[in-house]
Amino acid sequence: MTLMLACLLVLLALLGAPLFSVLAGAAMLGFWQTETPLAVMGVEIYRVVDTPILLALPLFTYAGYILGEGHTSQRLVRLTRSVLGWLPGGLAIVAFTTCAFFTAFTGASGATIVALGALLYPALRQAGYTEKYSLGLVTTSGSLGLLLPPSLPLILYAVIAQQLPQGSGVTIDAVFKAGLLPALLMIVLLSLFGYWTSRKNPVPLQEFCWKEFRAAMAEAKWELPLPFFVLGGIYGGFFAVSEAAAVTALYVTVVSVLVYREIRPARLLGLMRDAMVMVGGILMILAVAMAFTNWLVDAEIPTRLFEFVRAHIDSKWTFLLLLNVFLLVLGCFLDIFSALVIMVPLLLPMAHGYGVHPVHLGIIFLANMEIGYCTPPVGMNLIIAGYRFKKSMVELAAATLPFLAVLLVAVLIITYVPALSLAFL
Repeated sequence: MTLMLACLLVLLALLGAPLFSVLAGAAMLGFWQTETPLAVMGVEIYRVVDTPILLALPLFTYAGYILGEGHTSQRLVRLTRSVLGWLPGGLAIVAFTTCAFFTAFTGASGATIVALGALLYPALRQAGYTEKYSLGLVTTSGSLGLLLPPSLPLILYAVIAQQLPQGSGVTIDAVFKAGLLPALLMIVLLSLFGYWTSRKNPVPLQEFCWKEFRAAMAEAKWELPLPFFVLGGIYGGFFAVSEAAAVTALYVTVVSVLVYREIRPARLLGLMRDAMVMVGGILMILAVAMAFTNWLVDAEIPTRLFEFVRAHIDSKWTFLLLLNVFLLVLGCFLDIFSALVIMVPLLLPMAHGYGVHPVHLGIIFLANMEIGYCTPPVGMNLIIAGYRFKKSMVELAAATLPFLAVLLVAVLIITYVPALSLAFL
């Protein structure tokens, strides 16, 4: 009977049943098998409500929707281009830098491709970059900011890890700090690749102009304080994470509605609704995932899995290499939020057994998922870029290969040099 129900759940998942229903069914099946009263599901789901750090999630999401609705992307592109446009490969560096910042605050690589792609792709083509190079650059850049605070996947990893004994010390502050240097490494390596490519195939440079720089700074003066609210506020001891989220949400609302007047007050309700629909979906998945995680721990499944892996793999470094391979394959089939709620409860205990710091594991996990955004068949960047630029997924996947090779080098460095992730902890 149990086997039949388990097979039914797998079949429903393959047929496209909502993830929360599959996880809830798996948790209920596990509790039923161990003769645990199913009323425990209600208790586990309520734990989401009783998690104070989750206050930051809807607030940062709302702030991201506000930024995506206005003309923030245009101002950021103008500012970074005025600073870096004179460098060989400067426009490519502009794209990497702007996309990383925009993705970090909007929390969605798709929004970055839609908002910035319309600006960067024509600019790259006009500057003399090939169509293939321009498509690959814009498509890959969409997910660059996932390791930068206040990225939603960073927050979710911290929340999920805290439900496990091995991740009890993982905080949002810690993962925010941990993502800074790895994200910078990815941006720097891609920028060096852009510089090298431009040296091989020179494109016309934009001369540095103080007048344009001052004008761009003046135009973007209201966006410039945003990183200080999140990083300076939290690490300077002025705000807790939830307070920084509230201040950021209030700030972008006031600036967009009253200062720039790009968003009508009546439109705010629609943006709030759209943001909370997204948050509601994430919280629903997270709630049943907590119940599923609790059953996994009670059934000692992570412990058994670790013992099985340990019997075949002795070296920590071999484990990390195989972990990267597994996560890269996983990224081809699962979106980042599904991968987090399903795999972190299984991988974290194993990684802990090999001596991998839980915060370092989170950065490895998300760095691999960044690449997963650009790999078929479920690469969201490929799907959205294909829709935006009217190109096939095969054509876009081929265009992203050189950039993904650079990101793979970055992932290996992040994996085998844990000091990058743990330097500020």
